[in-house]
Amino acid sequence: MNALNDKGQQYHVELSKGDVGRYVILPGDPGRVELIAKFLDSPRKVAHHREYVTYTGFLEGIPVSITSTGIGGPSTAIAVEELIAVGADTFIRIGTAGMVQDYFDLNDCIIATGSVRDEGTTRQYMPLSFPAVADFDVVSALRQAAKSCGKRAHVGIVQSKDAFYGEAEPETIPIEPLHRYQWDAWKKGGVLASEMESATLFVVSAIRRVRAGCILNNRGDMNETIRVAVEAMRLLIRQDQEKS
Repeated sequence: MNALNDKGQQYHVELSKGDVGRYVILPGDPGRVELIAKFLDSPRKVAHHREYVTYTGFLEGIPVSITSTGIGGPSTAIAVEELIAVGADTFIRIGTAGMVQDYFDLNDCIIATGSVRDEGTTRQYMPLSFPAVADFDVVSALRQAAKSCGKRAHVGIVQSKDAFYGEAEPETIPIEPLHRYQWDAWKKGGVLASEMESATLFVVSAIRRVRAGCILNNRGDMNETIRVAVEAMRLLIRQDQEKS
């Protein structure tokens, strides 16, 4: 059971049922929530507590929300668990990543099909033999949206970690040889990029039986990547309406 505050809201995100739609875009940075909200119809701010900022607007006349997760797996798990508790069931993470491969252009984006579980949060949910995999429909919608927006997208596996500076500045930490060995292994294995949240999103979503995908920016124009994520959510809404 999720913890509630004295107002009956989810304890950390301060949301109740009806505050958010079933479709949620998840940036890490609270500062990007308002930027993404501009792509929705009639957006309004519904909550702000700690690192969690939430706006809700509309696409195709359907409520769509944006909630920031903060940095890393623990805060992401909290956000996703509490959003599910108030009715969300389809998530698209949008964020930035460090490129593992060296053939990307600045404005390319990454659509994650799965994530290396090189972090600690998901180990408290499932054994490491359990894969962190994105939902097929969400991946397909992101890929189709990227194509329609004229955005070059690379589709494949990413890596999730906990210590940003452990890999950003490996020469400063005692286990530098291990990090260099692992980084070389990820690169040879075709891992596309490194970030901090997707493995948690994928594992929590899988065991809670909801849908999740992830699109990452290669330090290019974030507005272009947001446009792809919003268009993908629009496609998912249309597909769901056709099924109903």
